[in-house]
Amino acid sequence: MRTEKSLRWCSLVIVLLILAPLPAFSQGCPLCYTQAAASGARFIAALRSGILVLAIPPMFLSVGITVMAYRKRNQFHQADVGPESDRSW
Repeated sequence: MRTEKSLRWCSLVIVLLILAPLPAFSQGCPLCYTQAAASGARFIAALRSGILVLAIPPMFLSVGITVMAYRKRNQFHQADVGPESDRSW
């Protein structure tokens, strides 16, 4: 009974996490779309450049942190302690 209840709770949390980004779709509001569509070619080029400027650095930071974590993954790994060890813990 307890396992079934925890499974339901976990599935509810997962569904809520999946549905959480739905408010991000409100970013395509009609006013923003109208302003971007009515603007000139220079504004559209600047908008695309701005999107790249805002997207590329976080992507490189994420990749860099992932690579560093992968390289350092065994740095704090301790070897198995044998019975002749002087450690009491």
